[in-house]
Amino acid sequence: MSGVKLEKIVKAYGRLEVVHGIDLEVKEKEFVVLVGPSGCGKSTTLRMIAGLEEISAGDISIDGRVVNRVAPKDRDVAMVFQNYALYPHLSVFENIAFGLRIRKESKGHIEKTVKEASDILGLTPYLDRKPAELSGGQRQRVAMGRAIVRRPKVFLFDEPLSNLDAKLRTQMRAEIKQLHRRLGATSVYVTHDQVEAMTLADRIVVMNDGNIEQIGSPMELFMNPANTFVAGFIGSPPMNQLQGNIEKVSSGLQVRINDTVIDLPNNTNVEDGQSVVLGIRPEHISLSNNEGTSAMSISLNLVETLGSEALLHAKFGEQDMIVKAETNGQIDHLSEISTVYAPTDLVKVFDAKSGLVLSEPFSQGSNT
Repeated sequence: MSGVKLEKIVKAYGRLEVVHGIDLEVKEKEFVVLVGPSGCGKSTTLRMIAGLEEISAGDISIDGRVVNRVAPKDRDVAMVFQNYALYPHLSVFENIAFGLRIRKESKGHIEKTVKEASDILGLTPYLDRKPAELSGGQRQRVAMGRAIVRRPKVFLFDEPLSNLDAKLRTQMRAEIKQLHRRLGATSVYVTHDQVEAMTLADRIVVMNDGNIEQIGSPMELFMNPANTFVAGFIGSPPMNQLQGNIEKVSSGLQVRINDTVIDLPNNTNVEDGQSVVLGIRPEHISLSNNEGTSAMSISLNLVETLGSEALLHAKFGEQDMIVKAETNGQIDHLSEISTVYAPTDLVKVFDAKSGLVLSEPFSQGSNT
């Protein structure tokens, strides 16, 4: 298996530029997820790697070879699509074996390779069935089996779970992760679902409007978003973002929001009076007054019960805020909450104009 490198990649349709000179290196055996809202350029980027879209500028390399003018069939990549792209008149065996037959592989090799792939994917009992006789999850396994038997240098996944229901998506996420660990395959995966990105990726590439906003491990992006866009995209529910102004006082730094002051870490790079956005993860807000916290008076609108957890939808002044709380099997007490507490060491500060982070990164060992 081999890596993929994108250097100053641009994609334009006439005068409309949709990908703006991005750089990305996917290491050998790495699982990288491109995530972002619809229209951000992630699928276009994947299709350029596959050779299904021509690049307008820059270089794409696979296994150290520039493939700008190499046909898709000669790039040694395999793509798994959202719509499965199976042949309805062929059996599961024939669908998986199709690429091998095109390569004119021997009958013995085809049978051996298909059997190995079907065993890995749990498809052996269904090899004689047609796609119409399979569930959505089984069809997606067939599509992955067709990719596996080719033993490509790179696997490309284009939102492969979008057509599945919630339960199947969860199951297939686990199966894809296990498959990657077993095969050690270099993989690039596109999704708009940040939960898929967080659970699958070695590294996540957050894209927006044809640009890369941030690259990092799931926890790096969760704990240390580079800007307000990443903070609002990564996390479920996303980070609360509250408008305020910096106050420097004798005891240190504070941000004033409405009539409330919230303490900040002293290593935050801000100026007195600066307009900022205070970022607080819903799960980091406490219901109890602990050391190193600042009280926030809220007006509770809704308690959304999720079982072991509940989401408290509230107003902090005129601004919306969500608090994630453990229920411990009881929710009645949650409807009476009027004060919550922000931990000084787990808040992020962003510039209100640029959206860029101003506070120092949390270490991976920070208390979450």
